Amino acid sequence: MNRTAVVTGASSGIGQAVATALVAHGYRVIGTSRNPDSMTDAQRVAGVDYRALDLTDTASISAFVAELGDVDVLVNNAGESQSGPFEELPTDAIERLFQLNVFGAVTLSQNVIPGMRERRYGRIVMVGSMLASFPLAYRSSYASTKAAIKGFSDAARLELSPYGVWMTTVEPGSINTGISERRTKYIAPHSIHRDDFHTMISSLDRKEGTGISAEDVAEVVLKAIEADQPKPLYARGSNAPLVFLARRLMPAAFMEKIVAKMFGLKR
Repeated sequence: MNRTAVVTGASSGIGQAVATALVAHGYRVIGTSRNPDSMTDAQRVAGVDYRALDLTDTASISAFVAELGDVDVLVNNAGESQSGPFEELPTDAIERLFQLNVFGAVTLSQNVIPGMRERRYGRIVMVGSMLASFPLAYRSSYASTKAAIKGFSDAARLELSPYGVWMTTVEPGSINTGISERRTKYIAPHSIHRDDFHTMISSLDRKEGTGISAEDVAEVVLKAIEADQPKPLYARGSNAPLVFLARRLMPAAFMEKIVAKMFGLKR
């Protein structure tokens, strides 16, 4: 195999696991990190070509794209987890989150698609979240970014699939990658939402602590990449088959109450 795959955010978590799986399956892998020079040996995957990329910096994106060459697979994984009451989220924090989680992924995808289309082969995977399908209180900004990349993927695949280029979204449920420690939180000292917010965060941290592994998600990403015609959506973790079935069968208001109850909130 001579195919080249790009994995963003490849220094930890899902990105590191996906890079590992792709190398094992014979791909030439380019992994991104904000600062590859500061990566430890534990973060580096043997066989991965690490390159600098800051998705919040348009100049960094341009420099990265200029040196890429042909790309057969793009896994848009890099992102940030954010939480806070909707009315208290700082505008600049929301804008930064969308640049990192959405606009950066869109820009990278737009740059690799022409070559994929010309070669009649391409796979673009958006690593989303089940929160895009099952929104949760105090996670509005994060859920919105994941819904946005799924919307881009679902619509664009209809344009690209006739040329052998397939876009798909992988939605993990609760996953144990240590993201709980890195999640940005915005909550005012005397917020009316403070008790509910901390109840939700505590429940979220517990669920992620016992969630599926990054390797489980990487397995699904690899399945999507190697499928002849990847499905629009793959979900893993948090009883995905059962909850997606319930979503199809149950009223939306009922599902809202179920999700709230799962995280200790009363609605």
